[in-house]
This record gives sequence, structure tokens and C-alpha cells, in this order.
Amino acid sequence: LPEGAFERQDIADLCAGFQAAAGDVLADRTDHALNNFLEDHQTCHALVVAGGVAANQSIRQRLQKLADARAIPLVAPPPSLCTDNAAMIAWAAIERITVSGLNAAEDGLDFRPRPRWPLDPDAPSAAFAGAKA
Repeated sequence: LPEGAFERQDIADLCAGFQAAAGDVLADRTDHALNNFLEDHQTCHALVVAGGVAANQSIRQRLQKLADARAIPLVAPPPSLCTDNAAMIAWAAIERITVSGLNAAEDGLDFRPRPRWPLDPDAPSAAFAGAKA
């Protein structure tokens, strides 16, 4: 990287480059996923995208081209409804504090992270989801 502060155009170029690279990867992986899906299922009725990534117009356009090439519709909520997980996490915190009181904020960080944490604490562990805390 060059010495000194970035110019506005440098930052814009960096962001545009990242967006283009992310779009390339998502379109490529989605194309491969559709190929794998179609090996086992003869028809594909739609390509569905949701969440924060669906709010990005550049990515939507890339996925729309992919869907068009396969003659399937792209189904995505309006951008105003495409949010990331931050709102969901905040709502979960509100619910936890409502149920447990403010002491919920004192929970320790001495648990094992689990990538597929079940909503039901009595549910059996999912394969490769890590041990119960």
C-alpha cells in the first residue's frame, strides 16, 4: 500500500474491487450449487436469495443474470426487508434480558462456541456442531 492517507477515489476503487470480487465468488459458487442440485433434482423452480447480501444491487444483478441463463426466476425480498443478522441478534438479546432480567448481561464467556447451536437446549447435538456447553 502507498504511504500516507488514502484518497477518496482510492477508497472507492478498493470498495468497488471488493464488491466485484465478492460478486464473482458468489455467482461462481451459486452456479456450482445449482449444477450439483440439478444432478439430483431434474427441475429447479427458482433461485432464492435473502438476508443482507440480497440488499446489494450489484450482487442481485449477478444472480439475476445467472437465473436468467437457466430460465428460472430470482426470488428476493425488497431491499428494505433484506437485513443482516444484527437486528436478529439484538432482538434475541432483548428477549433474553426480558426473560432473565438484567443479570443476563452478566453471563460469562466461558462456553464453547458451537456453529450450529440448537434453539432447543434439550435437542440432540447436530453432527459436527461441537460439544454441548
